[in-house]
Amino acid sequence: MSEPLQAELLANVSRTFALTIPQLPAPLADWVGNAYLLCRIADTIEDEPALSCDEKADFIQLFLDILSSKASESVLHAQLSPRLSAGTSAAECQLIEQTASVIQCYRQFPADVQAILQRGVAIMSQGMTRYQHLASPHGLSDQTALDHYCYAVAGVVGEMLTALFIAYRPALQANQKELAALSVSFGLGLQLTNILKDVWDDARRGVCWWPQTLTQQGIVWPPADRQTLLTSRNELVAVAMGHLRDALDYTLALPAEEQGLRQFCLWAVGMAVLTLQKIQHSDEYLQGNNVKITRQDVRSVILWCRVTGRCNTALRLLFRWWSRGLGCQRRSYQQLYQTVSCW
Repeated sequence: MSEPLQAELLANVSRTFALTIPQLPAPLADWVGNAYLLCRIADTIEDEPALSCDEKADFIQLFLDILSSKASESVLHAQLSPRLSAGTSAAECQLIEQTASVIQCYRQFPADVQAILQRGVAIMSQGMTRYQHLASPHGLSDQTALDHYCYAVAGVVGEMLTALFIAYRPALQANQKELAALSVSFGLGLQLTNILKDVWDDARRGVCWWPQTLTQQGIVWPPADRQTLLTSRNELVAVAMGHLRDALDYTLALPAEEQGLRQFCLWAVGMAVLTLQKIQHSDEYLQGNNVKITRQDVRSVILWCRVTGRCNTALRLLFRWWSRGLGCQRRSYQQLYQTVSCW
């Protein structure tokens, strides 16, 4: 697959990652870009409303068979494209059409990089399949169940990124223990932000990922009263912020001279924090509308992260300012890893 085609596919399916991935040095940018597109193919299958849970599981398995060279890369497009409905965007339809090109690009990578991507995509895909059967408008059972879900669809991405960073710069092996302890939180913080941001869209399709145990009464989405919504939102924002604090620590554990790696992480975390500010302080959100940060917010994140990117103290002050007024609930690493390891 040509670089322009990969850039086009990224821009169409994710404005955020189309901005952040090009900050990475070559060939890491190609590896991470391809990893995102592979994950997005699985996500497109999961989100297709015209498919039953069993059909989604079959297509996911076919996709994994293609990755492991047990099936031809052309088969998925041939079988899945006719089944896609209006519920799948034009950009995602184009991505499915280009599945063979994405897979061919993946097969050109070194064997260790392919193994990293295959493991991450397999865990994510199988997790998606499992949670298709658990999705409901009533939310997940508790915070542990939410941890399991977020690990499957995002925490494993943090692990995958860390492995790719080390494959690109083997000297990072010396920091592997520290990075590994924070990598799952990096993914969970971004995923929880998305869960908060997209809660109303999810509700319209009859799905809620919030833990029922956020309130004593339990959640049936949307909450029956404003106070329940406020309490639940504030608690989940605090959990997300706890993970994003760890995500900042993860980023600062990367060498200051590797500005491509740092900026990739910083922009994602900065935009997530500003999104949480919108969620926490927007009446529009409470009225049932999703909220997004503005283009000016994005430009501000990019500017300030570039200015402060080499100074850990300045970055901590910057993120403290951006997160002012937000709660923060940090879960212990031991508690977090106990929950994800038994998934």
